[in-house]
Amino acid sequence: MTQVGKAIPHESAAGHVSGEALYTDDLLARFAAPLHAWPVLSPHAHARVVSIDAGAAEALPDVVKVLTASDVPGENEVGPARHDEPLFPDEVQFHNQAVAWVLAESVEAARAGAAAVAVDYEPLPAIVTMDQALAAQSFLTDPLTISSGEPAEALAAAPHSFSGELRLGGQEHFYLETQATIAAWDEAGEVFIHSSTQHPSETQEVVARVLGVPLRMVTCQSLRMGGAFGGKETQANPYAAVAAVGAHATARPVRVRLDRQLDMALTGKRHPFWARYRVGHDDEGRILALDLELYSDGGWSLDLSTPIMYRALFHCDNCYRIPNLRVVGRVLRTHKTSQTAFRGFGGPQGMVVIEDILDRVARAVARPGHEVRALNFYREGDRTHYGQLVRDAGRIERIWTSLRARADFGRRLAEVEAHNHANEHEKRGLAITPVRFGISFTASFFNQAGALVLVYRDGSIQVNHGGTEMGQGLHTKMLQIAADGLGVPLEAVRLMPTRTDKVPNTSATAASSGSDLNGAAVERACTQIRERLAGVAAAALGVAPGDVEFSEGRVRPFWQAEDPEAGLSFAELAGRAYIQRVPLFATGYYRTPKIHFDEQTGRGKPFHYFAYGAAITEVEVDGFTGQFSIRRVDILHDVGDSISPKVDIGQIEGGFIQGLGWLTSEELVWADDGRLATRGASTYKLPTLGECPEQFNIELLPSASEPSVVKGSKAVGEPPLMLAISAREALRAAVAAFAEPGVDAVELACPSTPEAVYWAIDRARARAVGRSAAE
Repeated sequence: MTQVGKAIPHESAAGHVSGEALYTDDLLARFAAPLHAWPVLSPHAHARVVSIDAGAAEALPDVVKVLTASDVPGENEVGPARHDEPLFPDEVQFHNQAVAWVLAESVEAARAGAAAVAVDYEPLPAIVTMDQALAAQSFLTDPLTISSGEPAEALAAAPHSFSGELRLGGQEHFYLETQATIAAWDEAGEVFIHSSTQHPSETQEVVARVLGVPLRMVTCQSLRMGGAFGGKETQANPYAAVAAVGAHATARPVRVRLDRQLDMALTGKRHPFWARYRVGHDDEGRILALDLELYSDGGWSLDLSTPIMYRALFHCDNCYRIPNLRVVGRVLRTHKTSQTAFRGFGGPQGMVVIEDILDRVARAVARPGHEVRALNFYREGDRTHYGQLVRDAGRIERIWTSLRARADFGRRLAEVEAHNHANEHEKRGLAITPVRFGISFTASFFNQAGALVLVYRDGSIQVNHGGTEMGQGLHTKMLQIAADGLGVPLEAVRLMPTRTDKVPNTSATAASSGSDLNGAAVERACTQIRERLAGVAAAALGVAPGDVEFSEGRVRPFWQAEDPEAGLSFAELAGRAYIQRVPLFATGYYRTPKIHFDEQTGRGKPFHYFAYGAAITEVEVDGFTGQFSIRRVDILHDVGDSISPKVDIGQIEGGFIQGLGWLTSEELVWADDGRLATRGASTYKLPTLGECPEQFNIELLPSASEPSVVKGSKAVGEPPLMLAISAREALRAAVAAFAEPGVDAVELACPSTPEAVYWAIDRARARAVGRSAAE
């Protein structure tokens, strides 16, 4: 019986709920006499460090060392892409940036030491808003442009056109496990890093860089993470580097773990975006041309802002064919934390903009939003604005039609309209929006993975791969693929912690491609072992190798598949293979085929395939306060042939709720001096059980195999987040219901907090009153 496709629990579910599952900081007890690190924080958003006096701090009891740039044996630089992030800066670039780190026998002593370090600063002017950055021409990138058709000419010739802008807020990752690292040197002069990182190979590279040693001298392990969502793709690296430098300077293990307030103050967020656009359309609502400018707030350094902006450029069309499109993106430089990867990686920002535009177009032509959206869908044979063929465009039509029928969209829309007509102060909104999300790293060289599979003489199996487990269920899927590949029960397979000395040169677990890449590598390693074992079994059973079947821990001729006693046990076969000197280990390697993109021409095939989905959301809004509730959500999502349905449904649920938080409640606020004002759950509103839909219906699209991917499955990590755009569109529909019929535009801030909804209602009412007076 195949293991792939079974709806099994997460492989660490019992450990998660019992507390037995260990995380990076839990491993500290394994180290003798560890030191604890605490940062010395700048009170300025931009300042020159004139001097640092550590004398008073180092005189305190239990303070062992104050780390500064002079303690870095290698390069004082941890930038992942552009080398623009000094580990110990001589010029502060954001409020609370660490200028030194104190090492002590306890966290309390380290905090006291940090308070005693005397730093002299020369304050400098700071840029803390996107408006200020644009006015000062403060940029991290040159303009990034993709264009197709003749947008200027098409705009001029369009029967109708309008312009607008939209600002989108950022988002705090708020993973349950904050940034954490332990570094220790061994007797051979090598450093071992335990890190809560999505990218162990890059953490290894950054640590080697600051230590001035070759990569072979650094081993990085990621046991598991308590969430990451992109926030540990690059931003785990500086804390690993601090721990490694501290261990080098003191010859003792060093632990770095940020508390919640520090983590929020020091780490990057989802990029805030600012969109400005001009749109041309016809009488029916078909978009003829779009000229779009996208600006993102990259913070003080580049980080991953360039590929994040590119993904926003790639996804500014969502599911819609726009024959004449020009989109230009540019990353602004501000004196704030360096913004970074977050689930969706720029795609959500681009999609929210086009959905905002579609709603305005629908209102301009007085047609329902769902009709205008469907009118603009890609059709088979269409190409994107960057030239990629949308080879399965019919899938969104299938999802759209099926979901509307399953959720009884037509009847419910009529009920919403009837409710709104009968209730003056409480209105409901109902909206359906689609998702089309490209799967692959936009940097082609990251689309590769390796695996090492070991079979022991007793038939037990170890699987090593380059992906990291952050709660998303990657290891669960790898267990199923390995067990299926060798025909053994799940309990025969052990997934090992991700380590750079087992699988080198790995890519980050990101871009929703962890299962695609690592699953294919694991499958290929298992295939090699299985083919070798088939020869051993064939000789023992007197059959041809092609007639041997591996299933449920037995190896037998395929015609004896129903006989539980036939053939050999897998353990017996492994023992025979060892005696015959047949190798019982194999490496697997996979690279995504036929992907490329030319930044100069703006053309290529950056994605291996597209994942699709659609969601219908119904909301109810109080006109006096702007408070709202999510009454019902219906989702139909395309995951191909699901490897692990429970895991996939969990990802869809979590992705939707995280997207809902970004779009409706999670508001980041920076003070005028560059200080992050929302530094904890008391001031930063995360979605809770109260924000969950009263009805939450999720189905996986049936008969949706993707033949070019391992086991026919599709990525599921990021695409569901964009399904939450339906909630924002439902809120806009409810806001419009407070105005007179035929309101031409609904301006709703993002995040659409209750306050933002209230002011949108106020504007809608005022616009309706003004129009009535004019008439």
